[in-house]
Amino acid sequence: MTKKERFEKIIDYFKKVQPVAETELDYKTPFELIVAVILSAQCTDKRVNIITPALLERFPSAYEMSQASVEEIFSYIKSCSYPNNKARHLSGMSKMLVEKYNEIVPDDISELQKLPGVGRKTANVIASVVYNKPTLAVDTHVFRVSKRIGLTTNAKTPLETEKQLVKYIPEELIPIAHHWLILHGRYVCIARKPKCESCGITQYCMYFGETIKPGK
Repeated sequence: MTKKERFEKIIDYFKKVQPVAETELDYKTPFELIVAVILSAQCTDKRVNIITPALLERFPSAYEMSQASVEEIFSYIKSCSYPNNKARHLSGMSKMLVEKYNEIVPDDISELQKLPGVGRKTANVIASVVYNKPTLAVDTHVFRVSKRIGLTTNAKTPLETEKQLVKYIPEELIPIAHHWLILHGRYVCIARKPKCESCGITQYCMYFGETIKPGK
């Protein structure tokens, strides 16, 4: 099976069984999403969704958050990973949104990455989820799943993975493909022991074909 055929088969599968795939982070506005995504670094979406209601009730906009001290922001997010760094990032991000962007979350990847706490992955999430742009964020799930099932070859960094994936995924499907891969990695193709017995793409999966199937 060629790489192009593998992509086509896997995309067709997800289009049929998961025509709707969205972020599991709770948000109502672009500002709420960028806050949630910054908090989600090395933290589960479930934990972030526990933290954000009180945080965003207290700071519902970039302006309100920009007026807060780092210490006050920290008090709302201390149960997530790396709360000291994230409190500083949220403070700096909200200040820059107010001072430079009139509180409007940018839709451009390079502009987004100027915001404190926003790397390429976070910028790609915002651009694709909020603005439906053909950007593909590569987190640990996307990185692992893409390599395991054979969508990427010798990709050693998230950027290499991203470039290989967008080469074969139709542009209009790139935003949803990000969620397909994340959700597949979160619930089926898990890190320690993938649930191949309940996976619908084993016949197209390089890992299954080379590692599991021969020993059956």
